[in-house]
Amino acid sequence: MTQDPVLITKDGLKRLEAELEELRTVRRAEVAKIIREAQELGPDQLDGQYEDAKNQQAFLEGRINEIERMLERAEVIDEKAAQKSKEVRVGSTVNVKIGKNGKAQKYQLVGPAEANPGAGRISHESPVGAALVGKKRGDKVKVQTPGGQIEMSITSVA
Repeated sequence: MTQDPVLITKDGLKRLEAELEELRTVRRAEVAKIIREAQELGPDQLDGQYEDAKNQQAFLEGRINEIERMLERAEVIDEKAAQKSKEVRVGSTVNVKIGKNGKAQKYQLVGPAEANPGAGRISHESPVGAALVGKKRGDKVKVQTPGGQIEMSITSVA
């Protein structure tokens, strides 16, 4: 069973590596301390706080495992090649005008691991990202979003 590569920018790779280091060194120690403190409280208060601490530990270990798996399959996006391309591809920055009012929006297409729509980084697997991939400046695309269908005009690709 082969797993798909995790497409990620150089900055995204650095962020994931830094998060993993933080979780392994700082957060693990913090959670272990919380567990020890909960155990020292005695049986009356042990149950709730201990259970909460163990849940934190499980979440932490799950996130560490998730990041490790992503890093094993990480494939760094060639952003320079994407910026030179006339077609939208993963790593491209795309300026679009949305709808009839022509509201300008700027997106960078990234892999799902580092998508952050609020910061303008959208996954190439998202409805908007998938609709933009392979298109060129001047193309119009229609996208079905949770808020309904929208039409976008691509004004530039970098």
